[in-house]
Amino acid sequence: MDNWIALVKANMKDRKVTQDELAERLGMSQGGVGHWLNKRRVPSLADMNRVLAELGLGYLEVALEIREKDDEAPAPKKHYNPYFRYPVSDWRGLCEIREERAVYEVARFELSDYHAQGEAFWLPVTGDAMTAPSGLSIGAGMMILVDPAIAAEPGRLVVAQWANSLQATFRQLLEESGQLYLVPLNPTYPKVLFTDDCRMLGVVVQATAKF
Repeated sequence: MDNWIALVKANMKDRKVTQDELAERLGMSQGGVGHWLNKRRVPSLADMNRVLAELGLGYLEVALEIREKDDEAPAPKKHYNPYFRYPVSDWRGLCEIREERAVYEVARFELSDYHAQGEAFWLPVTGDAMTAPSGLSIGAGMMILVDPAIAAEPGRLVVAQWANSLQATFRQLLEESGQLYLVPLNPTYPKVLFTDDCRMLGVVVQATAKF
C-alpha cells in the first residue's frame, strides 16, 4: 500500500495532476481519493489499478501476493506489490524501424518488478553466444528485459544492431585500450569492434528463466 501511494503521488506531481483532477477522471469525489492517499481507507485492487491507468501507468499492475502458509510462523501481513507489464518482442520484429524506433505489434506480455525508464520490452535468448563456462551466463530459452532509455556504459549487457544487418545482437559492451567492443560471454565466439555503424537498441536490465 505504501509503495502504491508513493508511486501515485510521485506521478501526480510529475504530471501536474491534482487530487480534484484525478477524482474527476475516476468519477468520484476528491475526498475519496484523499482518503486513499492518506491511508484512511484502503482501495480495492481494481481501484488501485484504475488509478494507475488514469495516470498513464497502464503497464503497471498491482497484485496481491499469496504465499504458502507456515504453521510455525506468524501469518504474513497482506501487502501489495506493483508489477510492470512489458511486451515480448522477437529479434526480427525488433529491427523493424519506424519513426526511429522499433514498433512492437504483439499481444504477449510478461511482468517484472523493474520500473523501466523507457519503452522496455522482453526478448527470448537464442543461441549460446552468451552462455559462459563460469560466472555470469545467460543461456538460450531465458528472457531478457531491455530498457532503451538506459545509457549503454562499458560493462553493461546490451542489444545492438548493425546498419547492414536485419538481425540484432546480444552482447556485453566492454572497453579495451580506448575502444568499445561487443563481447560474447561464450569465449568461443569472437568479439566485435563497436563502430558508428552500430546503434544501441537498449540495455539489458533483467534476465529470467522459466521452468
